[in-house]
Amino acid sequence: MANETKSTAERLGYKADARVLILNADDFGMCHDQNEGVMRGLKEGIFTSSTILVTCPWFEEAAEFARNNPAADLGVHLTLTAEWDSYKWGPVLGRRAVPSLVDERGYLWQTVAQVYEHARLDEAEAELRAQIEKALAAGIDATHLDSHMGTLQLRADYHEIYARLATEYRLPIRLASRKMMRDQMGPILDQLDKAGVVTPDHLVFHGPSKLAETESYWSDLIRSLFPGVTEILCHPALARDELKSCARDALQREADFRYFTSDKTRKLVAVEGVKLVGFRELRNLMRPEPSNSGSPSLKGRG
Repeated sequence: MANETKSTAERLGYKADARVLILNADDFGMCHDQNEGVMRGLKEGIFTSSTILVTCPWFEEAAEFARNNPAADLGVHLTLTAEWDSYKWGPVLGRRAVPSLVDERGYLWQTVAQVYEHARLDEAEAELRAQIEKALAAGIDATHLDSHMGTLQLRADYHEIYARLATEYRLPIRLASRKMMRDQMGPILDQLDKAGVVTPDHLVFHGPSKLAETESYWSDLIRSLFPGVTEILCHPALARDELKSCARDALQREADFRYFTSDKTRKLVAVEGVKLVGFRELRNLMRPEPSNSGSPSLKGRG
């Protein structure tokens, strides 16, 4: 395929050896502490995009931010799971419309394995499409799609849904490295390329294993970025009582927020010559109309 010989960074106009970074803040809409971390991260830090959990109780706050900040780079965090023990959410379509997607209490399944065991593919696709439509109806100019907990990326039949939605809505998606995709899901990669779906070249989805290693982990990773467009995802938040009551990794979320909003990190990115972009630039490759060029940025791109 033609896209195999040219990186996404090159397609964006960068040189072949350029290191380009999308820093994505996941779980926007989950709760207020998460929302505040994301909103501040987009405005004060080096985060270039975020993805919204449409299914969650605090979705409306995220949607209001999107309407008030039309230049913000915001996607839809497609979800079929509600992973926390004491904080839950259900499908946009309601439990009666998609009964295979919920447990006996009407919440989305807690684990990806449970989704694969119980969910019907047609109900999953209907729910995911409804999540996108709800975001669009709320005034969110969606720039991309990605998958909460990787559910749509870990099995070929779910990945086909993911590819189909990206094609239908003309939106770029989060994707594992092209080499990994070619080795494990070659037909899906061909499907994406044929449809013109744009993806980053590389993906970093693991964060620090220990709180004390936050700065060294992320700094080493920034220094060792490969040429091409890399997406790093994390979950910036403020670890106050709300977040601590539901999220096991609350302290790590705040540590990531502090790291990526620090002047030290911004200087490191500049010294390393890493270029910051959002998914909107990738979307423009899929929607090359002149009206999409020159989109205003939320803040200066280091």
